[in-house]
Amino acid sequence: MPIASSFSILRHRAPSLHHQHFLLRSLVGFRRGNNLSIAAAKPQQQKPHNTSRRPPPSKNLLRAREKLKEYSSLAPVLSLDEKPNLADSQAIGTVAAAQANFMRVVVQSESPPSSDGGGGTGVELLCVVRAVLKKIKRRVMVGDRVLIGSIDWVDRRGMIENVFRRSSEVLDPPVANVDHLLVLFSMEQPKPEPFSLTRFLVEAESTGIPLTLALNKTELVDSQAVDAWNSRLREWGYEPVFCSVGAKHGLDTLSSILKDQTTVVVGPSGVGKSSLINVLRSNTHERVGEVSMRSGRGKHTTRHVSLLPLSGGGYLADTPGFNQPSLMKVTKQSLQQTFPEVGSKVK
Repeated sequence: MPIASSFSILRHRAPSLHHQHFLLRSLVGFRRGNNLSIAAAKPQQQKPHNTSRRPPPSKNLLRAREKLKEYSSLAPVLSLDEKPNLADSQAIGTVAAAQANFMRVVVQSESPPSSDGGGGTGVELLCVVRAVLKKIKRRVMVGDRVLIGSIDWVDRRGMIENVFRRSSEVLDPPVANVDHLLVLFSMEQPKPEPFSLTRFLVEAESTGIPLTLALNKTELVDSQAVDAWNSRLREWGYEPVFCSVGAKHGLDTLSSILKDQTTVVVGPSGVGKSSLINVLRSNTHERVGEVSMRSGRGKHTTRHVSLLPLSGGGYLADTPGFNQPSLMKVTKQSLQQTFPEVGSKVK
């Protein structure tokens, strides 16, 4: 059983914070004890006396390393506050969407201004990534601030020549320069599952990025259910925001939280991420899906990560819904910090 799964079971079953903290330490000690017993049971293998040394790296490997250094020097990482001198047909922009081998980039500044009137701040360009960036495995993500070259303002095409250093990044889903996370669940259709909710919160806490927990579709349940979940989540160390896209309730609170920030919206399918984004942006461009009658879970409507501007300032990153986060960055040492009710006691 995965480590995070064990802790989510503890959170689900523990009657009190003290009991939960005791169980957490007991579980870690149990796992450590098993590992030690297994290690002690294994016989120690004697190393042979005539151990050959590791052979030197091949010439092809050395050439590859030198080539990688050469390519890296062609595209040094740009610092956050760096202001490069822009040549003709160059601009600085933000990656708003990525699909296959193409990036949709919104221009933020250009120099000199285009003479044909086809360019300017706010223009979207369809860009490819420079080959040297692919060779040195420098990944371009949605939210990245990039240097664009070879711009054709008429066809609105260009090439991403370099990437600015990131202030933060989220791997699941892949988004760069994130200021805030919005973990969105629903009170009904589908109902919140403590196991799934815990995994999403652990994944969000592991990034170190400030987060807000919101529960949608409050119009489908009574006030007692809302109060019960409010008390439960407060015991977990969160101040949840209860909202309803259908009843237009709690949206002003979310708007004030998201203002002037780049926020990634994450959560299972069917909880209303696209519907919430449509209301906050006051449009209906995003596709909205239904909940499956067989499984009770949502159907995937968002296929790719995209960065959408808010009218009051800031951006929302709409992401594909998924039911189980990967927990790639969570380790046994950092796990306790992803549970606020436990981390506060350890400190």
